Amino acid sequence: MLHTPHRGHFITFEGLDGSGKSTHMERLAGVLRERGLEVIATREPGGTAIGERIRAILLDSRTQGLAPLSELALMFASRAQQISELIQPALNRGAWVLCDRYTDSSEAYQGAGRKLGVETVFTLHRVLCLGLQPDLTLMLDNDVAASVARARRRNENASGSDENRFEQENRAFFERVHQQFLTIAHREPGRVALIDTRRPQDAVHREIVDIVHQRLLKDQA
Repeated sequence: MLHTPHRGHFITFEGLDGSGKSTHMERLAGVLRERGLEVIATREPGGTAIGERIRAILLDSRTQGLAPLSELALMFASRAQQISELIQPALNRGAWVLCDRYTDSSEAYQGAGRKLGVETVFTLHRVLCLGLQPDLTLMLDNDVAASVARARRRNENASGSDENRFEQENRAFFERVHQQFLTIAHREPGRVALIDTRRPQDAVHREIVDIVHQRLLKDQA
């Protein structure tokens, strides 16, 4: 991908559901907007009208019998649409894009959790995402049990939506997902910052802001 002086930055938030991704993404977006930057905050699956329709299929607990490869294909269908319609145009005009999940989640949930293997995920990423990688990934790490319990409580309290399909998986599934997230962080320390969220929210937020400043904002100050 061509990097020009005017290209924006692409930051992804990763981790188990219930680790605080959406909360910390919103807080970082606020900090960046206070600096006068254009910020696009989005999520996966979803982010576009087509992507949100795919999300409804993928996360609804009533979606029964979805084959693991079909699940993976739908995740990448939503992602490819979002790259084309939202992410790449925003980066090209110099905006900052913050995304709740990206290909790391496919590697963790489908590659490891569903046992499809990481090479299948890498191949689809190269073909369908045209190799677009985040400039920075903030990997929020928490205890598996605590994250899953928080996600289940959130979904039970949500009105008008059903996004419980993944939360119905067993502990072994989430242990595989969690371990793969840690593997990604250790494999790519230049891109991925591993952040312990077993601390007060404000402390985690300060660390996130410091990381973004050191890696992406320092030269723009």
